[in-house]
Amino acid sequence: MDNDHDPAAQGGSAQARARRADRALPGSAFAYDPGDPAALPIPARGAPQAPPTDSSGVTIERLRHEEDLARSGDLYLLAPVGYCLLAFDTTVLKVNLVGATMLGVARANPGLHHFRAFVVPAFLPDFDGFFARALNSHTGETCRVRLRTPNDGGVDVTLHGSADGSGQACRLIVERAEGRLAALERSEERLRRIVHCAGEGIWEIDAAAHTTFVNPRMAHILGYSIEDMLARPLISFMDDEGIAMLEHCIAEHTPGLPAAREYRFIGKDGRVVWTSMSTSPILDADGACLGALALVTDITVQKQSTELIWHQANYDTLTGLPNRHMFMDRLRHETRKADRGADFLALLFIDLDHFKEVNDRLGHARGDLVLIEASRRIANCVRSSDTLARQGGDEFTVILSGLDHIGSVERIAHAMIAALALPFELGGEKAFVSASIGIALYPPDARDIDQLVERADRAMYAARNAGGHQFSYVTPALQHAAQARQGIADDLRAAIALRQFEIVYQPIVSLQTGAVHKAEALLRWRHPTRGLLGPAEFIPFAESNGLIVEIGDWVFREVAQQVQRWQHSIDPSFQVSVNKSPVQFRRDADLYLNWLDYLNELGLPAHSIVIEITEGVLFEGATQVIERLRQFRAMGLQVALDDFGTGYSSLSHLKRFDIDYVKIDHSFVATLENDVGDLALCEAIIVMAHKLGLKVVAEGVETKVQRALLVDAGCDFAQGYVFARPMPAEEFEAMAVAGIPRLPH
Repeated sequence: MDNDHDPAAQGGSAQARARRADRALPGSAFAYDPGDPAALPIPARGAPQAPPTDSSGVTIERLRHEEDLARSGDLYLLAPVGYCLLAFDTTVLKVNLVGATMLGVARANPGLHHFRAFVVPAFLPDFDGFFARALNSHTGETCRVRLRTPNDGGVDVTLHGSADGSGQACRLIVERAEGRLAALERSEERLRRIVHCAGEGIWEIDAAAHTTFVNPRMAHILGYSIEDMLARPLISFMDDEGIAMLEHCIAEHTPGLPAAREYRFIGKDGRVVWTSMSTSPILDADGACLGALALVTDITVQKQSTELIWHQANYDTLTGLPNRHMFMDRLRHETRKADRGADFLALLFIDLDHFKEVNDRLGHARGDLVLIEASRRIANCVRSSDTLARQGGDEFTVILSGLDHIGSVERIAHAMIAALALPFELGGEKAFVSASIGIALYPPDARDIDQLVERADRAMYAARNAGGHQFSYVTPALQHAAQARQGIADDLRAAIALRQFEIVYQPIVSLQTGAVHKAEALLRWRHPTRGLLGPAEFIPFAESNGLIVEIGDWVFREVAQQVQRWQHSIDPSFQVSVNKSPVQFRRDADLYLNWLDYLNELGLPAHSIVIEITEGVLFEGATQVIERLRQFRAMGLQVALDDFGTGYSSLSHLKRFDIDYVKIDHSFVATLENDVGDLALCEAIIVMAHKLGLKVVAEGVETKVQRALLVDAGCDFAQGYVFARPMPAEEFEAMAVAGIPRLPH
């Protein structure tokens, strides 16, 4: 049977074969195509006799074989690599179009050539060894050789050979090295185009998190050029919040696994850029991390939309304060904290008295301005850690958390009432409102947040029904106590005019010499019905109603006169310390100028007065504090930091402020004899303060042992009952002139 004229065996018509041949990729490789009907097999020596034939003389086996060849003919004819079949002596039994074209042999008569003749002589040893192995291998052998070709001086190829199914010949696949390289280059070029045109950012970093590659989209997302980003560390494109997010993600990530997270970056123009990054590690053959590759999506718009929706759901659109939904969430959180600790919280319900009249008279637009200004004034009365919310209409709520004394609640309530009673300037019009405030405490007044809200609301109505411009507690006992405290606050207004205040002085002793060089002025109030009151019993009310500025000014002038006398009778360099309230420190912005004038009038050096402030003052507004301390120092006044160790400051912070003395709080001194930790802390404070050029005063020294320990630690000054109690000026002068007996160690 003639296969050259059998359409079935040829896999289709002659025209179809020609079309498929046109689609082949000549020059890529060559090999035997077992389905190519134009290359007939050449029987090998010792081949078995032909099997039985049918009546037409055609063997059944041959017919089946030709059908298989016909079905697979297209595959081999169009293959971009070459196939061939070699006899034991490398005679080319079959070859496909690609191989024939490369070698310049005729596909119709390939048997005239030995494949070995095409191998460059230098590669023949490698080829011979490979071919011998391939004839006996069914899994395949591989070898790289160079072939002589008719069109060039040679071509490097990779041979893949194995025994054919009959065991009489070797199948050979040959791949041209240049073809594989070209394919790789085309693949790389395709990848470059994809990366360049990708709609997502691509960011590669090394093991040190420095940028090694970014695509144009990634650079565009952050507003940089590609050159600007290369070699820069990843965190250089982040702010502190973004770095914290990155550190958190790294801590939670399982090494070796891809990670998808949201990250916050800062663009070149300073804008916040939110991204979604899918990151995969780059590992070497041993599994060591060489870096990471990230696919980055800019989600800034989506993030802003989400935040806007969240903000609208949780904040009041008029005032920008948390709304009722956010307020309840915060209240739930704070009550849980109170359940776990020893502190309590207070809930204040605030209603603006007479707001409806203002709204009706001036219109809703100006009524809104009143609400906005009222929210600002209330916010100025509370701490940043507290929660102020608008419930709706003219009602506000405040959560005061982490409280340990009821007095702080009342100070804030008084401050709110005073602030809201001031006139509201509304573009040529004035409006007046006041505040009714209801107070409920958790846990004393309620078991849960619903009950707490209900009771604070009820207390607010009680305050409003009593005439407004006041606060009310939900329980009668607290209300009576509050009224008593309010009576004290009212009496304060007359105390200065009636000269009910007294100043006592406690000596500050040099621990090295035992001499009295300084004193601390302490205020007392001789109340007509309550007797002698200490500062803790009335100063909070003076702070809340603003009288503290007037009282503080009176104290300063009285002390200045006393220092003037004592510098003549005791010591020309004698100093007195005056406590300055945090409220006073904030409010009397220009009072120091009046003090300077008064000191000049007395002919008293400014360094004769030491202003004592608490740690909290330093951190309520650092810029303002630095400026005020600078003004004091310019005048010549000295400054002492009182109760050091009880707040949040550290000696390292003191470098920022103009401080002369550090006063160790009495709570540390009291346990020096029994607590090694407090002794070590005091010693450390003293050493570090001296390094910064500061003097140290120990407060509350009550025993000889405490004094001796402080002397050994190098403390400069001390005050306390072991030396003397606070006393009136006349007694102090007599004691100072006579001298305090030097105590034994």
